[in-house]
Amino acid sequence: MPRVHFKYDPENLKYLKLNHNLRSRLFKSFSWIAGSLVLAIMFNILYAIFFDTPRESQARQENEALLQDYQFLSKKYNRVDTVLKEVRSIDENLYRTIFETEPVFRKGLDENEELNELFQYLSMTNNELVSLSHKELENIHENISLQEQEYRHLMSYSGEKSELLTSLPAIQPIRNKDLTRTASGFGYRIHPIYKIKKMHPGMDFTAPTGTEVFATGDGTVELVEMSKRGNGNTIVLDHGSGYKTSYMHLDATKVRTGNKVKRGDVIGWVGNTGLSVAPHLHYEVSLNGNPVNPVNYFFLELSPENYDKMILLSIKSGQSFD
Repeated sequence: MPRVHFKYDPENLKYLKLNHNLRSRLFKSFSWIAGSLVLAIMFNILYAIFFDTPRESQARQENEALLQDYQFLSKKYNRVDTVLKEVRSIDENLYRTIFETEPVFRKGLDENEELNELFQYLSMTNNELVSLSHKELENIHENISLQEQEYRHLMSYSGEKSELLTSLPAIQPIRNKDLTRTASGFGYRIHPIYKIKKMHPGMDFTAPTGTEVFATGDGTVELVEMSKRGNGNTIVLDHGSGYKTSYMHLDATKVRTGNKVKRGDVIGWVGNTGLSVAPHLHYEVSLNGNPVNPVNYFFLELSPENYDKMILLSIKSGQSFD
């Protein structure tokens, strides 16, 4: 015999019999199931919003690792590519100006000029992008190997052109073996006084007043100018073959116009004359009347590692000293 359920009615002060027919029981069951489903769905949604599944967590970690790998490769690519461009620049000047010939391996280097396309593949997956980055870095190292072959070829001409080589600017104008005196490089920089972006046609080396300044190649003193304005006390050397070097903001000079100098001779001392904000040497190299980047003309003094470091130091500074 089925159990009978009653409900007390306080208004009528009596018990009422509850009617549990099939329809009402189905309705209650459906309501309970529906409520449970709604709660389950809401719980899953909230969980998905605030928590990752194990698979999502693993994918997120893999993506972060790939992104870090790609960023590291991008920085490495930019570093190597910057150095390689500077090496090519001085390489071409050496061949065409000093040795009067053309680079013999230039075709091999030109075939890899498409390295800049690395950053155009934004539609690729992370794995594809990192794989491509590794491949392009390998191409750069092949480029460097070809460059080394060019230098060996270059040395074969050095016996015939030894006199010209001694005149070529090839050392730093002050003692700077640890590169700590490298301040501002060649290119557009913020002027320290005018606070506007201007072309800085040389390199600045910070040093105390009185620090020795050296001739960077054999040559003839073309100009000695003593001034309290502009470039301050200045020396200009003519090295022949279209090369000239300038040494500015000097405290004092040791040479006169017409003097012959050898590479490494002391020609003056660092100062703070002219339009300068601190004691330093402003050094310029020009080829056929056009300023060129002096960082390309320290190759007799710097190791390959320090040469790379010098290039990167010279492009980081945002403000010049004059």
